[in-house]
Amino acid sequence: MRNSSRGAVDPFIVMDVMEAARQAEDAGRHIIHMEVGQPGTPAPAFARQALQSAMTDNPLGYTVALGLPALRERIARLYGEWYNVDLDPARVVVTPGSSGGFILAFSALFDAGDRIALGAPGYPSYRQIMKSLDLTPVEVQTRAEARYQLEPSDLNGVDYQGMMVASPANPTGTMLGKDALGALIAAAQDKGAAFLSDEIYHGIEYEHKAVTALQISDDVCVINSFSKYFSMTGWRVGWLVLPPENVRQVERLAQNMFICAPHAAQVAALAAMDAGEELEANMAVYQENRRLMIEGLPKAGFDRIAPPDGAFYVYADVSHLTEDSRSFARAILDEAGVAVTPGLDFDPVRGGGTLRFSYARATEDILEGLDRLARFMRTHGHIT
Repeated sequence: MRNSSRGAVDPFIVMDVMEAARQAEDAGRHIIHMEVGQPGTPAPAFARQALQSAMTDNPLGYTVALGLPALRERIARLYGEWYNVDLDPARVVVTPGSSGGFILAFSALFDAGDRIALGAPGYPSYRQIMKSLDLTPVEVQTRAEARYQLEPSDLNGVDYQGMMVASPANPTGTMLGKDALGALIAAAQDKGAAFLSDEIYHGIEYEHKAVTALQISDDVCVINSFSKYFSMTGWRVGWLVLPPENVRQVERLAQNMFICAPHAAQVAALAAMDAGEELEANMAVYQENRRLMIEGLPKAGFDRIAPPDGAFYVYADVSHLTEDSRSFARAILDEAGVAVTPGLDFDPVRGGGTLRFSYARATEDILEGLDRLARFMRTHGHIT
């Protein structure tokens, strides 16, 4: 049977690394997972208990396409609690993970052939989803001096109908302050372009609170998810916040594309939002893991790093060690038993000289991983 040209997207390399790590584990090896941005903790106990209760007396059938009203209302309330933003729940759309949110937003806001500006390095699935929808990702190389975040000057002379920004960012963990984010929003709006803000790592911040685009403008599309801060990756539930005039467009698409986000996941997500004590305990682990990584990676020979502002990643420049990050990451997996992600996933131009390390797992895993990395680098003569 024939294949479409739209389906000819690149693989998500970190998923390939995960599969290689799984095969090594099946062969009896103990692998330290620093490749995937997945919390080592389950969904909050309160969320799991709520779902268990619901399963006894709720058929968990279809919900309306926009999501459970109680969940939409609770998400809207979160913006008041976290950012002092008064958000109308009618602007919230519950989605099948942030990935479902990207598909809905890209489909609702853009026509085939439209160009969306992205900073590189960045989350690889942006560009692959765009390509599958006949959109054109315009990847703009960002500067290390700007901590790999887009600046308005990067876009001079660039033709685009949309701009996509993530703060905290994947793979770098860097954040945009209110002025910097506002300048990008203004640049997009001055051009008549849609502005999309990926805020999936909000809640996982260290010295400063992340800024939501909704603190600056109502004429933006915000994408978020329960995967990271709420520790619910596999539950596949996220949300969009849209201007009022875009909600019905997204609703019609959601009805036809997905019917609804998983009902069971929505029940759990609603309860997870009130599991603050457990979620903050997870944050204490990330805080300690971040400290260990910032101290331990340079000692292990990965000394070209910048402390992340949020999320749970460290992006390392290894261009003095290799220009083939994929082979380098494979050697680390095979010899050290540590799975890390090649930078090619995030930046096809410069990613051959970078690696991403995730510190989302248990602290004892981070300690063991750093020790293994140091031994690998010592064996190869990169440190003494």
